[in-house]
Amino acid sequence: MARKLELAVLKLVKDVLGGDVQPTPSWLLRPGKAECRDRWPIICDIYAALTGLVLRETMPASERRIVDCVLKIGNGPSRIIEVDEKQHFNVYRSKTLRMYPDVPLAFEREQWISHSESRLRLEGGGFAKPKPPLFPGEFGRHQQRAFRDALADILPSVYGFLPTLRIADFEVTDWIESSDAPARMRELLQQRVRS
Repeated sequence: MARKLELAVLKLVKDVLGGDVQPTPSWLLRPGKAECRDRWPIICDIYAALTGLVLRETMPASERRIVDCVLKIGNGPSRIIEVDEKQHFNVYRSKTLRMYPDVPLAFEREQWISHSESRLRLEGGGFAKPKPPLFPGEFGRHQQRAFRDALADILPSVYGFLPTLRIADFEVTDWIESSDAPARMRELLQQRVRS
């Protein structure tokens, strides 16, 4: 169900905004100290707040990740687009969002914090299992997801990207399959997307 929602959201976003899909930028695949540039100290602080550990300067191969979509419209800068399902909202995500430096975002940070803090129960199973070596403890996958989301929000401005556009499942679930979905998505994007 989550993948179906993600694909439907991304299709509507591309239909409304146009543009060309690009691969995840190399600096976000496995961002270590070199890729984080002047944001390295805050990235280390976020990691320590999540895990109590010290972040290594080079990401291990197992930490490679891709984002949901990268969209480039015309000659303008690229933008990362992420669809956040329920597992993206929890105490770990709230913690990272509260630590953000002053970075531009294409979503309402306070709304994401509020929704994260309202989720009192963490999903178990694959959503929570340890993800060594960086996230070896209980709820490691939740910590990893929150950390990766923070990287995708904090680093784009360093590389000349537009602010990361996040769309939450709770924003679109009620209408994503309706006939007025394109108009609803256009309205949502007009509130979020500023070049």
